[in-house]
Amino acid sequence: MHTIKNIPTYFLLLAAAVLFSAGSASAALRPSHGEERLLDTYRRNMTGLSRNSFGLPLVVNSFEQGDKVHVDVYGIFDYPFSSVADYLKVPANWCDIVSLHPNVKACTYRGLPGGQLLTFYPGKKVYQPPDDTRKVLYRYRVVALQPRYLNIDLAAEAGPFGTKDHRMKFEALPLDGGRTFVHVSYAYSDSVALRLATKIYFATLGRGKVGFTVTGTDSNGRPVYIGGPRGALERSAVRYYLAIQTFMDTLRYPEESRFSRRISQWHDLTSRYRKQLFDLSKNEYIAFKTAEHKNQVNLQRQVGTALK
Repeated sequence: MHTIKNIPTYFLLLAAAVLFSAGSASAALRPSHGEERLLDTYRRNMTGLSRNSFGLPLVVNSFEQGDKVHVDVYGIFDYPFSSVADYLKVPANWCDIVSLHPNVKACTYRGLPGGQLLTFYPGKKVYQPPDDTRKVLYRYRVVALQPRYLNIDLAAEAGPFGTKDHRMKFEALPLDGGRTFVHVSYAYSDSVALRLATKIYFATLGRGKVGFTVTGTDSNGRPVYIGGPRGALERSAVRYYLAIQTFMDTLRYPEESRFSRRISQWHDLTSRYRKQLFDLSKNEYIAFKTAEHKNQVNLQRQVGTALK
């Protein structure tokens, strides 16, 4: 039985991430239709991408419907589509991305017939060895890789607290000026155990935690942000969006210095949004991420050895 202080760990990691929801309907779309749909989404969100309170070309949408929780994050990277596609089509690079999240203790990848398997090790916002965490298994698949469209799909049958049908997606298409429009989304079906855990969490430790969607203004005219499960999912999705941006930003450095630069930049970026994303001092984050990265490298070596 988990204590209340463990609830935020697993709840936030349901939102992992990361990352990228892909429902069965979207996966069934022909790639050309996916490209047209994403381009139409960009045109409808151009104003929000250029004028928002984030200080970034970013739009966040979320909703709850029955037992489903869903979030979409749309943004623009100042990198050519070809560069984004070349790096993000590689499963190993996703492990370097998702492990920037403070709740992801490690990530490994291995080949499967017809695809790849990514294993996430979710835990607390403190140092934890992988053996002290739960595993979440995502089947990774490149649905479409075309000159003007990329679609990556991840699917996990089960997650923490009895949740199921985790669907994650990353999409991208080129824009003028060497930029790329990207879409990351995530959806899952919750459970009775999760609903009970979140009710306790948001009545105690999670009180005051908010996301990015503005639901109105207070008596002083200041924005009021969404809370509850949608707010938590939005926070996690934006953390992963900033992790992808950080990964791309640090590719210009020598490989041996990239990890240290990534954890430093990721903390700097997320600290801009103190109301939503700030949890740990930079020294705390860097210390336990450095130790966890060593664990991840060792785990991946073990996976490689087992496959030989």
